Amino acid sequence: MAPEDGWSYVRWVTAANDAGVHDLRHADRGSHLRSKGADGFTPIGPRLLDARQLAPDALRLRTRVNGEVVQDDTTDTLLFPFGQLVADLSRLVTLEPGDVLLTGTPAGASVVTPGDVVEVEVSGGTLSTGRLRNPVAEGAPLAPYGALPRVDPADRAAAHGPVYPPEPLLDPGVEAGLRSVAVATLSAQLRRRGLPHMSVDGVHPAAPGTRMAGVAHTLRYLPLREDLFRRHGMGMNAQKRAIEELRTGHVLVMDARGDTSAGTLGDILALRALKRGAAGVVTDGGLRDSAAVAAIGLPVFHGGAHPSVLGRRHVPWDTGVPVACGGALVQPGDLLAGDDDGVVVVPPDLAGELIADCREQERQERFITERVTAGDGIDGLYPLGPAWRARYETWCREQGRKAGHDLDEGGHE
Repeated sequence: MAPEDGWSYVRWVTAANDAGVHDLRHADRGSHLRSKGADGFTPIGPRLLDARQLAPDALRLRTRVNGEVVQDDTTDTLLFPFGQLVADLSRLVTLEPGDVLLTGTPAGASVVTPGDVVEVEVSGGTLSTGRLRNPVAEGAPLAPYGALPRVDPADRAAAHGPVYPPEPLLDPGVEAGLRSVAVATLSAQLRRRGLPHMSVDGVHPAAPGTRMAGVAHTLRYLPLREDLFRRHGMGMNAQKRAIEELRTGHVLVMDARGDTSAGTLGDILALRALKRGAAGVVTDGGLRDSAAVAAIGLPVFHGGAHPSVLGRRHVPWDTGVPVACGGALVQPGDLLAGDDDGVVVVPPDLAGELIADCREQERQERFITERVTAGDGIDGLYPLGPAWRARYETWCREQGRKAGHDLDEGGHE
């Protein structure tokens, strides 16, 4: 069977809930017989859809737990199309009429406990399986022979996610360094290196006095097309997926094409980003609930406040791709720094030398400020010229001795 013929062998499409218990996985390495094979563990239905009336790349799956959508995705994002899956299985297994193939699940699979209710629905065009609804109940105790439930850290992590703190995305020293220098200084140093287009233009902090440093995670919006919004803008769309993909230290960078006439973030998603550990959000689009967002403590830089939801102008399209935000190209993994002057993009491989040169520049500017305050003219002083170099170096030594003396006195205290 060729992959392009695989779909022609599919007669029906329906929903399934591939349930399992993680405390029996230890006895099932590779087979899942005990952890997934108990009676009632894979309900299917409630209706069968005629595959001949469906486009295989335009099916939508939604899963709800206790009424809340936890999965919402379409089959156009499958890594391997249905036809290829059927053909691949048929290379090794004789498929017969009546066989049921479970094709996997999108991101958002949930851990549930007794008392929860799981609902799964598959739709294509105007056709729908309806909601496959099953409550989760506690089973009877197992007889004391054979494998019994047991959970180790690896099994628990596989079900719930790691329980240990992940490695930081950004070296703490680099993060502290980016926070310690002004964005204007970073911009000047980037320009000296032939990188004058690293500023995210047109954005300002929701709360004055905000400082931000982190690693870029990206989200791209495209212009609104009403016929595509239901498919791409509803449910667990790219905007919500981007929020749930955030790790501690991420800065979510939103490319809204500089269109501030609709919101791209509101207070609830900002709060969720904060709970996910985000270091900040940067959008060249609009910000809803701006006062509430400013109050939650998450650094947010935006193009302007606007009351409208994103569906007025934007369709959330994809995440984790290079984007253009405020005229700057931002790749996933780039570093970002922000303060009251705005936001700049910092190439990771330049961060260390940039921080060192920024500190030296700001040290010189403190010296120059002192001299201007004392009444000296700026000719030859700003920028620092040869005539002032010796006096600057003397000043640096005095500052160093003073700092050492202050530390020594503090130690005696």
